[in-house]
Amino acid sequence: MEFIDWFVLITTLVFIVSYGVWKTRGSKNVEDFLKGGNTSGWWTIGLSVMATQASAITFLSTPGQAFHDGMGFVQFYFGLPIAMVVICLVFIPLYHRLKVYTAYEFLENRFDLKTRSLTAMLFLIQRGLSAGITIFAPAIILSAVLGWNLIFLNIFIGILVIIYTVSGGTNAVSVTQKQQMAVIFAGMFTAFFIIIQYLPENITFSKALDIAGASGKMNILDFSFDFDNQKRYTFWSGIIGGTFLALSYFGTDQSQVQRYLSGKSVKQSQMGLIMNGILKVPMQFFILLVGIMVFVFYQFNPSPLNFNPVATKSVVTSEYGEAYQKLETQQLSNFEEKQQAMYRYVASEKETEKKSMQQTIIRLDKKDRTIRNEAKELIAKSSALVETNDKDYVFIHFILNNLPRGLIGLLLAVILSAAMSSTASELNALGTTTTMDLYKRNLRREENETHYLKTSKWFTLLWGIIAISIACVANLFDNLIQLVNIIGSIFYGNVLGIFLLAFFVRYVKGQAVFIAALITQVIVIYGWYMDWMPYLWLNLFGCALVMAIAILLQTFIKNPLQKTEG
Repeated sequence: MEFIDWFVLITTLVFIVSYGVWKTRGSKNVEDFLKGGNTSGWWTIGLSVMATQASAITFLSTPGQAFHDGMGFVQFYFGLPIAMVVICLVFIPLYHRLKVYTAYEFLENRFDLKTRSLTAMLFLIQRGLSAGITIFAPAIILSAVLGWNLIFLNIFIGILVIIYTVSGGTNAVSVTQKQQMAVIFAGMFTAFFIIIQYLPENITFSKALDIAGASGKMNILDFSFDFDNQKRYTFWSGIIGGTFLALSYFGTDQSQVQRYLSGKSVKQSQMGLIMNGILKVPMQFFILLVGIMVFVFYQFNPSPLNFNPVATKSVVTSEYGEAYQKLETQQLSNFEEKQQAMYRYVASEKETEKKSMQQTIIRLDKKDRTIRNEAKELIAKSSALVETNDKDYVFIHFILNNLPRGLIGLLLAVILSAAMSSTASELNALGTTTTMDLYKRNLRREENETHYLKTSKWFTLLWGIIAISIACVANLFDNLIQLVNIIGSIFYGNVLGIFLLAFFVRYVKGQAVFIAALITQVIVIYGWYMDWMPYLWLNLFGCALVMAIAILLQTFIKNPLQKTEG
């Protein structure tokens, strides 16, 4: 990195943190700190909701997902607009009418304190883990490609977030997320257009899409309906499983609920979520398209056998170094052959010739995947501690090795801004839930506003330290964006089922729900561990299971208000 990159990166981060502290200084009470004084307009809410979900993982993992597997991942988000409509009609009016600080506060009114506390604890467990991952994700990748110390990066990102989140609470999160989203969109659009400029002169954008299609990367829709784990993302898993995941996340996860609880009115909150429903799928489509353009770029420019530099270094310096270098030679030869096939494919005017060249491209793509898989096997043999999967390194490798100076700093600012925005929302929600659902309700019920304001700040700080600690001991997974969604899917279905029982099944009481929630959580975790189904379906499974068990239990639990006969 050059001086200009460091200047852009540091200036951007310092401005965001300083602006957040200055703009929201002096929270006078709990309402200001936890709900932003209910002053947020729909535009702020919409951007804040998008920024909370769009973590650094989104901008690191999603392009790599498209590079390896194509555009099919966009199906994951198909259920989101449906969920936004349901939340606007059901969840938001209820939360605002009850004037709750957290989503789980409603559950005590409907069921009992122990159900509220259990649901809050389920949220704290899964969101606490996710907060650590949102710090760890950019840290481990930047550490690998830039040589920066991983522990230092984890602590650095965490401290930046803690400074303004503890200082200004919900309002600080909301105002800084507007700046962060501006940086994110500017950086991603700039990178997209530069990638297109870097393609060979005769390769237009439409031809680039044609090339990606020839390699099977533009297969957006998959209507197959099976539980094959090789097909995690289909139209049906997106519409059904994705809807339940989005309902759970946006309707019951305090990190999102807190974003729209800060709205000026029900209408402003609803408009903010509708904005998210309209823009989220196109946004994810665009980020995947960036990954597709990176794929096309590497059809005409050599790419490393494995994009993770730590993995490459590990295997090259091991006893398997010679075998790895032979694979690199094979990959280069295959690349040169495929490059020529791509040129001939683009130049072909006859349909028969085009189909023939496409079959050649598919054959060479398959050979390339085989070589890369053999390389991963060698990396795994060289060290059990090194991550062989390199999806999360594809985009950052392209940024550092191909973008002009200055823009590298901007894209790194994008990654760190995204990490900060989502982590800030998570810490804000974790602190709020711990204070209002556990501490105030179970331990200290009669304290004054000042006490709860200070307690909220201390719990936010504590969760920041916990998130940094989790980040420091975390290990890289198959794909980071999948890891976050897997953690959510394990818990969200159960929580959503509890809320749906509260909304729509009035005769089910707290005792039945509490027992059903405990049983369901154990079964879902076991089902995930035993790989019963693709993880997206766990949302529907957990939701249906807790509702069925609760309804069944309620038939055997006598209502204490019901008089006995005889």
